[in-house]
Amino acid sequence: MPKLKTKSSAKKRFRLTKSGKIKMPQAGKRHGMIKRTNSQIRKQRGTTIMSKQDSKIVKSYMPYSLRG
Repeated sequence: MPKLKTKSSAKKRFRLTKSGKIKMPQAGKRHGMIKRTNSQIRKQRGTTIMSKQDSKIVKSYMPYSLRG
């Protein structure tokens, strides 16, 4: 069997936690900050945990590094 390829875009964007969840940067922080409230901007700092349904898709993109 040939080896499966990892999606390069996924390995740059996502990390795995110890419990096997996917950690990702907060969405909605690139532009348009002037129309967002200050509390919204504060809540979007740092990273967040991806939903279970989406993490299943991302794990298929990274077959070897995200076994969990």
